[in-house]
Amino acid sequence: MKRVLALDMLRGYALVCIMLDHMPLGYLRQVTLTNFALYDAAELFVLLSGFLVGLVWIKVEAESGLRTAQWRFVRRAGQVWLALVLGGILLALVSRGLLEAGLPHKAIWNRYAEWVIEAPLNYAAVLAVMWLQPNLLDVLALYVVLLASAPVLVPLLLRWPWAFAAGSLALWWVAVPLNAMLPNHRVQGGLLFNPFGWQLLFYSGVAMGAFRHRFMPVLRRHSGWLTAVSAVITLWSLAMVALWRLGPEGKQLADTMWEMVGRVDKWSLAGARFVAIMAASWLVAVPLAGIFAWMAASPPGRALARIGRGGLLAFVACVMLSVLGDAVAGALPRTIPARLAVDLWTIAILWLCADLWLTLRERRARRARPGPPGRRDSMSRGSAS
Repeated sequence: MKRVLALDMLRGYALVCIMLDHMPLGYLRQVTLTNFALYDAAELFVLLSGFLVGLVWIKVEAESGLRTAQWRFVRRAGQVWLALVLGGILLALVSRGLLEAGLPHKAIWNRYAEWVIEAPLNYAAVLAVMWLQPNLLDVLALYVVLLASAPVLVPLLLRWPWAFAAGSLALWWVAVPLNAMLPNHRVQGGLLFNPFGWQLLFYSGVAMGAFRHRFMPVLRRHSGWLTAVSAVITLWSLAMVALWRLGPEGKQLADTMWEMVGRVDKWSLAGARFVAIMAASWLVAVPLAGIFAWMAASPPGRALARIGRGGLLAFVACVMLSVLGDAVAGALPRTIPARLAVDLWTIAILWLCADLWLTLRERRARRARPGPPGRRDSMSRGSAS
C-alpha cells in the first residue's frame, strides 16, 4: 500500500504534541494543537488510526480475504496490549530511576515507581487486565479496545454503513453510564478515555478510509457549502480557545461561546469536539490538500512523517520522553532557552528512535525479499563451483 505522506506527517505531529503537552515546564507546549482547536492531539491520533485501519482493511481483505483481515487486527490488538503492559512497567522503572537520581517530575503519578518495586507481579497483573492504565499510556488502553472490536465491527460497517452509523451514534449517546460499569481503579469506574464515546471518532475514521473512493466524488459536488460550514466551525473552535488571550473583553466573549456550546468533555468525547475535528478534516483533505502535501514534502514534514511511521515504538518513546523531559526541565534554570532546548532535545530523540526502528525494519524487509532470478542463479552457480 502506497504511503500517504501527509497522513504520516499528521500522525507524527500528533505524537509530538502528546509528548509536549505532558511536559509541564515545556516552552513549545504553548503552540501545540490544543492551543488552537477545541480538540487536541488525542482526537487527531485516534481519527488517523481509524483512517489507516480502514485503508489497510480494504487492501488486505481484497487481496487475502475477510479472515486474514480479521486475524491481522486481532494480532494488532494483542501487540498494542503488550505495548501497554511493557510500556507501563518501563514507565514506572524510568520514574523510579529519576526519583532515585533526585530528579522529581510531575508528568506521571509517582506511586507507579513505588508499586513496580514493592509489588512488581501485582503491578504487572493490574496492567495486563487493564484495571490500571498509567497516565500518558491510557490512550493505548482505548486503542486496545477499539482494535479488538474491529474484527467484528468493521465487516458490519462495510456491509451496512448507515445502520452502523446510527448504532455508533446511539452508543455514543449512552457512553457515560456504560463506561462507569467497567471495573477499573478509578473511583468513578471505567476507562479514562471512554471507549463507548471514542468509538464514534475511530469508526468515523475507518469509514473515511474504507469508503473514500465512493463518498468523496459525491461530497466534492457539494464542496462549496461543506467548506464554508467547516471553516465557520473551525474558526469558532479557534475563537473558543484563543480569545481569552485578548484581555477581559476577549475572555468574556470566549465564556459566552463556551456557554452556547455546553459542556465539552474530552474523556467521553463531547459532540463539540467530534464536530470540530471532522470539520477540520474536511478542510485538510479538500481545500487545503495542496498546502498539506507541500508541507509533508518539506524537511520538517518528512521528519514528522518518519515519527508518524514509527508506530507503537514511537508512541511508547514519546511517553518516556515526556517524563524524561519533564524531569530534566525541572533541574534546569526556568529560562526560555533552557526550556526550549529540552523540548527540541526530546523531539530529536523521538525522531531518532522512530528512524532507527524504521531503518531496522526496512533492512529486515530487504533481506526477506527474494532477489531477481538471474542474480539467484548466478549466486547458486558461484557457490556450487
